Amino acid sequence: MIEAMFQYEFLRNAFFAGVLIGIVAPLLGVFIVVRRLSLIADALSHVTLAGIAASLLLEKKMGMFSWNPLYMGMGFSVAGSLLIEKLRSVYKHYQELAIPIILSGGIGLSVIFISLANGFNTDLFSYLFGSVSAVSQQDVWVIVIIAFVVAATIGCLYKELFLLSFDEEYALASGIRAKVIHFVFIILVALVIAASMRIVGILLVSSLMTLPVAASIRVAKGFKQAIVYSVLFGETAVIAGLFLSYALDLAPGGTIVMLSVCILLIAISWKKWRRG
Repeated sequence: MIEAMFQYEFLRNAFFAGVLIGIVAPLLGVFIVVRRLSLIADALSHVTLAGIAASLLLEKKMGMFSWNPLYMGMGFSVAGSLLIEKLRSVYKHYQELAIPIILSGGIGLSVIFISLANGFNTDLFSYLFGSVSAVSQQDVWVIVIIAFVVAATIGCLYKELFLLSFDEEYALASGIRAKVIHFVFIILVALVIAASMRIVGILLVSSLMTLPVAASIRVAKGFKQAIVYSVLFGETAVIAGLFLSYALDLAPGGTIVMLSVCILLIAISWKKWRRG
């Protein structure tokens, strides 16, 4: 089955893209969960949908922007991430409000653009739920660049991100430039979410950032171990999900998410069994 799967270029593209997304999404997800910002992925994914819908609308109505809708989706996602950071500073005592505000705005814009385009089309549907056939060679290169930037940034700023996640006051007292670090981190999250939608879809992308982390928290004995387990669980779900979706003719996004749920249930059960 493996040989048959890799004889098609679009399946090879989906596999390589999935492997990279399976690394960087849980890697950022650990910091997101620790900072209690789990819903930020949902908010940015809906803003990304607005960008893609706008790109498809312009292409359909005006014959403009025949480039990859992924780029406009990334632009909207980055803009949404910056607005979230701005709103978090405006509502200092109610910072969680920033996420539902941006999420609502993203949904509203998406619905308007979709209605102006006279409803869904095949392209938009593949972005919503993921499609292995939609991953092009160009998408793979974009994901490779994003994955390299994420890995390099986390490697360089690990200490700062760790301190800001667990003790922001101490981090500020230590002279860490929190605003700059938050700015860089939120943009990385926006880019990874936009890049992940080709595989798991906009409506499911947040699960790839949270479910592997939720499972790792149950079994890990420290933060670094949680990162390793998160990436391991994310990779397992993505690779096994792609093979299963190919073998059983299932939607790849839904298969990957359900495997992530199974891994989480196994981790919870294993923890309970260990406690007796």
